[in-house]
Amino acid sequence: MLRISRNLAIDEDDIKISFVRASGPGGQNVNKLSTAAQLRFDTSKIALPEDAALRLINLAGQRMTKEGVIVIHAQRFRTQERNKADAIDRLLELLREAMVRPVPRRATRPTLGSKKRRLEGKKRRGDIKAGRSGKSFDD
Repeated sequence: MLRISRNLAIDEDDIKISFVRASGPGGQNVNKLSTAAQLRFDTSKIALPEDAALRLINLAGQRMTKEGVIVIHAQRFRTQERNKADAIDRLLELLREAMVRPVPRRATRPTLGSKKRRLEGKKRRGDIKAGRSGKSFDD
């Protein structure tokens, strides 16, 4: 069992990992060995709260199919073991991030002091720009 949060864990048997050929540099090995890990995880196998499920859909983006299967392709490393561990870590991080409820933003008003400082800065900047012309208002 892989622990995601206090009240959510996933069974390792629900994660399907297959190995495919990786693209990119690697010399002759890239043509011979299947080192890239492709992880598939069906989200219907876990009981997510509805708000967390919606956040997971948004966070996963194109990594989630219409059927609710998350597909993660890991080919960062040159060995199967490290790519497998990387794919599992990325899945767990995605699920942990979906479980965190965002803190609602509370509207605040600027303080009187910050309003005064802003207006003083605007006045100072305006005076600098006005001083650049050779003309004065008395002419």
